[in-house]
Amino acid sequence: MLTVEKIGGTSMSQFQDVLQNIIKGDRKGDQLYNRIFVVSAYNNVTNWLLEHKKTGEPGIYNKFLNGEDYSSALDSFCQRLLLINDGFADYGLDLKEARDFIRFRVDQAKTVLYSLGKVLASGYVDPKAIHLAAREILASIGEAHSGWNSVNILNNNGINARFVDLCGFNDNESLTIDERIHKEFSDIDFSSVLCIATGYTKGTEGIMRAFDRGYSEVTFSKIAVEVKADEAVIHKEYHLSSADPKIVGVENSVPVGHTNYIIADQLADIGMEAIHPKAAKPLELAGINIRIKNTFEPNHPGTLISRDYISPEPRVEIVSGSRKVLAIEVHDPMMVGEVGFDGHLMQYFVKYGVSYILKSTNANSITMVVWDHEKSRELVKVLQGDFYQVTAEPMAIVCAMGSNIAMPGFLYKATKALFEKGINVESFAQSLMQVNMQFVIQRESYENAVIALNEALCKENYC
Repeated sequence: MLTVEKIGGTSMSQFQDVLQNIIKGDRKGDQLYNRIFVVSAYNNVTNWLLEHKKTGEPGIYNKFLNGEDYSSALDSFCQRLLLINDGFADYGLDLKEARDFIRFRVDQAKTVLYSLGKVLASGYVDPKAIHLAAREILASIGEAHSGWNSVNILNNNGINARFVDLCGFNDNESLTIDERIHKEFSDIDFSSVLCIATGYTKGTEGIMRAFDRGYSEVTFSKIAVEVKADEAVIHKEYHLSSADPKIVGVENSVPVGHTNYIIADQLADIGMEAIHPKAAKPLELAGINIRIKNTFEPNHPGTLISRDYISPEPRVEIVSGSRKVLAIEVHDPMMVGEVGFDGHLMQYFVKYGVSYILKSTNANSITMVVWDHEKSRELVKVLQGDFYQVTAEPMAIVCAMGSNIAMPGFLYKATKALFEKGINVESFAQSLMQVNMQFVIQRESYENAVIALNEALCKENYC
């Protein structure tokens, strides 16, 4: 059985647990092989290079954009990576070799960025293209660092490991992402060597241009399809559970066990990505199942995501959502019966690059829930100037999802649970497919809503 397995940044930062729980476990000899690991950068490294994924705090990339001293920033960054290395010395990392590798890689990046800066200063090229190239170069450093270290540690622990560096720093070949992956994996005997591949892949189309911070999962997906993996495994620091344990308590949060790709898409739409949706599609089409596993509970089977699964028992599988959304309502007395009003409105969303999570309409109002960020607030200001009446309120969205909930009773139970907690539903949406009930509520009610829905819809059905 050949598996392709992805390890996230938080888990990579605790590589001693990855080594013992995931790579070794109870395996011996040949059992250690027929596995390819796709690694993310250590926790926070990509945030330092680009910008913080959650807070937006600028990193080294911003210095390049603004013509500031990115070279000194990269030197300081390199020192931080060397401190990370120190933490793995007891597990077999050769600190001298590791230092030499990452210093050389950072120096390579500085050389390329310097050349890009000179080309940019000439004024003969599109600045956006140069900026995107710089972003790609910076992003690749983190995965090269963690990937090289992992192989060094494994080899020093008696495991025959190979570093599959997809960053393309040492060649000038004009290859697409798929072509590079095919080239690098075409001559490997997986039965005798354990592969560690970088989550970043260099390609002519630019992996970040299309997927930005979801690039490592795209690499993971493409490798799994290329080698015709029997299963694609994602190792996280938590289980995919019925609800967030931090909200409902560990004792009330139960691992899902089995769900399908449709539910995985619903999760991605509200920001709780089991896997990036653009990474999931190739796996789904290839008929490769995904397994989500907890790094720190290696013997637990985790959650299997498959194409055709439908729960044999009607149940809500997952309750999740977000407090960081904005409810935008466009009201116009002339909207009723006007063909194309909705299409005209959507042109504004396209122009400002804002995607909605929920959409609900009546005769003369359209409500859309979007992520609460700068682009959305800019869009609201423009809409308020061009439409009759536009309001925008900070809200939360909570969703109850399941592969088998298209029957009477679930909506009643959900609204009853919210009512009993004194939580008003400000807006609601559910498609004909009936896999996701979406409730828009006041932000201060979010945690209580998750607890109520998990208790009423999930807990008793899992226990």
